[in-house]
Amino acid sequence: MTSQFVHLRVHSEYSLYDSTIRVKKLVQAAVDAGMPAVALTDQANTYALVKFYKTAMGAGLKPILGADLWLENPDDQMAPFRICVLCVNGDGYKNLRELVSRGYSQNQHFDKAIVRKEWLFEQSDGLILLSGGRDGDVGQRIIKGKLEAAEALVEEYMAQFPDRFYFEVQRTGREGDENIVRAGMAMATKFQLPLVATNDVRFIKADDFEAHETRVSIGQGFALDDPRRPRDYSEQQYFRSSEEMATLFRDIPSAIENTVEIARRCTVEVELGTYYLPDYPIPEGMDEDDFFRKISEVGLNERLEVILAGAANLHAIGRPRMPLIGGRRSRVNILALQFSLPALYARAARDSSQSGNR
Repeated sequence: MTSQFVHLRVHSEYSLYDSTIRVKKLVQAAVDAGMPAVALTDQANTYALVKFYKTAMGAGLKPILGADLWLENPDDQMAPFRICVLCVNGDGYKNLRELVSRGYSQNQHFDKAIVRKEWLFEQSDGLILLSGGRDGDVGQRIIKGKLEAAEALVEEYMAQFPDRFYFEVQRTGREGDENIVRAGMAMATKFQLPLVATNDVRFIKADDFEAHETRVSIGQGFALDDPRRPRDYSEQQYFRSSEEMATLFRDIPSAIENTVEIARRCTVEVELGTYYLPDYPIPEGMDEDDFFRKISEVGLNERLEVILAGAANLHAIGRPRMPLIGGRRSRVNILALQFSLPALYARAARDSSQSGNR
């Protein structure tokens, strides 16, 4: 790789509300800028991963896989921190998927899939951790003047991510950026901590800022010009060229060089075209067809019990009968008709066992 800079923090439209970047345009922008690689780090999801991987590989560009994660804030559940993880290898890719899944299934609050720090440490193998700039827990402590607490966190992350933790510095014109840069330079000397520069990219060109803010305001539930609307982004969060980033951080050249070093370290091969279906246990004495037929009958009977009971109640109170299934006038509560596959499995297995005993 000969380029002097690689973008490592980029959101796409798959972050749902805070980016206007389409995957193909991101890849093309990186190619046009002469960059050999680019990362995609959507917020708490990997929805665009396959599309990004295939598009980048097809364009001769190295895809760096990762994600921004919400990190639990023990002091305020409504204000989680934001950090970034990048996949070094297949183990990291697997751990990233599992971290995102755990956030959604076990710790989702206010529509945010939040990762707990202990999970992050448990599944740190194969992942590079970026501190998150002003939105990370380290950055927030620096902004609040709690430098000792920030340094303690840095030491903790360096221990849990040996040679894989980078202090992230940004210059996007947002409040706190320069405080974090200065603190990062001091910590770099004190702890032999590597710095890395990112631009926290949300749109391709500077002219796209207004369209980006329009999209964000919709997600925030505010009118675009409402003075109460939070202004979390700046017009400088566009896909800057290598030359622009090098000029912006000319006083910290290592922060630029480390983007290329990280890009070199991150190599993941995504297996495509192979489907892995669960091997669901089948009760003894039954094949798949028999078992599927059995649980279908059980499910149908359970649904009919709900439907017929509802119809009987309507008739008893003198309401006109309505079509039970189909039709726009149906009053059947679909939610009441849902059933649990594990419960049906248990019932079918029990019935099969009883039949065998007879």
